[in-house]
Amino acid sequence: METVKLLEIVMKWYPDMMPFLKQDELDSMIVLRDGLSILDSADAMDIIQYSICEHQDSAYLQ
Repeated sequence: METVKLLEIVMKWYPDMMPFLKQDELDSMIVLRDGLSILDSADAMDIIQYSICEHQDSAYLQ
């Protein structure tokens, strides 16, 4: 297991997304069962999308 910030995942696979993510999203701690070295780009995108959903303000979703 390895714990990394979402920032590390974004910087490795999708650095062009940096301007579109909030700092609290980038600071999210992500636990990777098999570590960062085995993570692929599709899994990285799934993690980024999930993190964005988790940080959405529920007031905007009503």
